[in-house]
Amino acid sequence: MKGQKSHEGLSVKKEDFSEWYTEVLEKAEITDIRYRVKGFMVIRPWGAMSMENMYDLYEKALQKKGHKPTFFPIVIPEGNFKKEAEHIKGFTPEVFWLEKVQGEEKLALRPTSETAMYQMYSIWIRSWRDLPLKLYQRANVFRYETKATRPLIRTREFYWIETHDCFETKAEAERQVLDDIKTTEEIMHQRFGIPFLPMKRPSWDKFAGAEYTVASDTLMPDGKILQQPSTHLLGQNFSKSFDIKFRDENGKEQYVWQTCYGPAISRILASVISIHGDDSGLVMPFCISPIQAVIIPIFTNENKSQIIKEAQKIKEMLEEQGLRIELDSREEKRPGEKFYEWELKGVPFRIEIGEKELKEKKASIFTRDNRKKEYVSFSKLNELKKKGEEYDARLISKADAFMKGKIENCRTKDELKKAIREKKIGRISFCSTENDGIKCAEIIEKDIGASVRGTLADKNEKPGANEKCIICKRKANKIVYVGKSY
Repeated sequence: MKGQKSHEGLSVKKEDFSEWYTEVLEKAEITDIRYRVKGFMVIRPWGAMSMENMYDLYEKALQKKGHKPTFFPIVIPEGNFKKEAEHIKGFTPEVFWLEKVQGEEKLALRPTSETAMYQMYSIWIRSWRDLPLKLYQRANVFRYETKATRPLIRTREFYWIETHDCFETKAEAERQVLDDIKTTEEIMHQRFGIPFLPMKRPSWDKFAGAEYTVASDTLMPDGKILQQPSTHLLGQNFSKSFDIKFRDENGKEQYVWQTCYGPAISRILASVISIHGDDSGLVMPFCISPIQAVIIPIFTNENKSQIIKEAQKIKEMLEEQGLRIELDSREEKRPGEKFYEWELKGVPFRIEIGEKELKEKKASIFTRDNRKKEYVSFSKLNELKKKGEEYDARLISKADAFMKGKIENCRTKDELKKAIREKKIGRISFCSTENDGIKCAEIIEKDIGASVRGTLADKNEKPGANEKCIICKRKANKIVYVGKSY
């Protein structure tokens, strides 16, 4: 496959998801894995422009909710890690350490930024007037991933946003956790079209150093769960380790309460590609597609100038509305080749203008998701933005139906096995998500090859009074979700 040229069309169907995913990343020019370092990849312009649009939507939402941007160094002193014992224990196997510079402290490439940012928070925060402090940074982070790597899905370098917030009270911090879940819903689901389950992780699977973790689980076409944005109630664990204190209104010294939240933009792009794509390639949401409509003039030597002139007018009119438009007037490519190329890249709309369209003052519009073609008068092309909103709504509806159809209520261990075998998420009665439930979770992992993902954070689901854990047969206290993951 490496010797193939781009834009020849896909050789595999999406039902063969692993091969399809690899091929679509290459041929749609999202990534290139030939960098010769395991777990690291080059993100090509089509992927980078998509991610820039995703960053923009996410950062605007965060800033609207009071977060301010910042940038911190990529290196973290070893002493910072050692300040929070549980955190370093959880992350030590994944850390990339730099060779020690003589006379200087050993440095790590950041796997996440708590231990980088909080030493500064202890300097900046002095009074209750300094709170809440809500900062975020756009960053790349490094983790020594030892499992099989996949571009965008499981890598040793990924691109994300991380927010780190400080509050006077635990109640304020817990409200922030709920607001983080809401932000995931507003942006990842309602804009990017990625449905998810907000899972409060079991105690044995929470973020190292947190009181609890809520992670957003979405399902990929191969039946595996991909963890998307997670939010953590850090409590006062880090504030006590890093001495982040403030004087309250009564002059009493208190430790701050903290949260952090991390949407990985590169990993969310993996879900966008996988959930919306089809046998012809990408199907990019209108709101994040690098090009929202491509105009393809179809001409001969006799009518070339007239048709291109009209196409340019349409391009300028649509750009005045703030849309991202491409005019593809390349003569070395036949129209059919261009059609395949832009379909492969997932451009939402293709506007064709030829002799017939010029005479009738109508453009032929091909819509990528439903593959419908319609004729629209030139004067009605200013409605393209509205069509884009309808287009995204269809993608969301289709993705939601896929997710809903993949959650199975399981009353026995055999039913759970069957659900996992059928590439679904099992919903089961379970004994406990505290440490006394870990043995049942280990049985599920050993016998079924799946993991307990947790309980729904936005709903108070409870098993019936007489229901028992499907593994140990003790009284069930929780409804948990179980699935395979990357």
